[in-house]
Amino acid sequence: MPAVFVLIWATGFIVARYGMPHAPPFTFLLLRYGLSIACFGVWIALAQVRWPQTRQQWLHLAVTGMLMHGGYLGGVWAAVKAGMGSGLSALIVGIQPVLTAIWLSAFGSAEHRVSGRQWLGLGLGFAGLVLVVWRKLTEGSPGDTVNAINLAWAVGALLCITAGTLYQKRWVAPCDVRSANTVQLMAAALVTAPLAWLEPESMHWNLQSAGAMAWSVLGLTLGGSSLLFLLIQRGAAASVASLMYLVPPATALMAWLLFGEPITPVTVAGIALTALGVALVVRPGAATSGKA
Repeated sequence: MPAVFVLIWATGFIVARYGMPHAPPFTFLLLRYGLSIACFGVWIALAQVRWPQTRQQWLHLAVTGMLMHGGYLGGVWAAVKAGMGSGLSALIVGIQPVLTAIWLSAFGSAEHRVSGRQWLGLGLGFAGLVLVVWRKLTEGSPGDTVNAINLAWAVGALLCITAGTLYQKRWVAPCDVRSANTVQLMAAALVTAPLAWLEPESMHWNLQSAGAMAWSVLGLTLGGSSLLFLLIQRGAAASVASLMYLVPPATALMAWLLFGEPITPVTVAGIALTALGVALVVRPGAATSGKA
């Protein structure tokens, strides 16, 4: 399940490359949420899935939805649309495993704090991430810029995915992933709708934007987001967060296969270092399971 999640989540950057030139970020995401809710609704009705049973569970799911869907996705897409390069945006949100580990070490219970081996793995993983995105960081593209606006969006996305992961692990009780994801998406749609309404640009439909939307709904939301929910529900927070280190290397391999983007020896070294770091974090015995 972790390997499948990484592969699906990595396609998000490929989707952004296809869809971003033809759609404002929040309008695209609002449509994505609406279509995903419709698909989940049909699935829930056919399978007769139970909805969350308490008001508190609905509230906790709504909070995680606003953070992990609305805040994280909205922040990343808005940062890239505002001119930030994909290398820098990947590096900023890639700090998530380190922030998660710092929080657990400072506020987690003794049995769930990050071990020395895990800290070594987190450090190696981040070093590998830097190597993977190094070419994009140093070369960039003619339109790449960094300003207060896109930096704020990227940092906001980082804080949202970190807080959402920790919040779900602490407060969301085990429940059916289909109904839980639907509640999360409804909450994300509520916070995204005003931002989409303020965007002056409209959605331009063509083969690229339609394909990006279709995969965003079927692959990323119904598949990737559901797997992330299950991974957080079943695994230790630091171990799940460390999987995000593997997303940029997987994206680099996909970009090489699909777009012919070069993979340098530095990239290969970064992929190997990232894989080693994640292995140290998630290997059996590195952490105990349970609520963070």
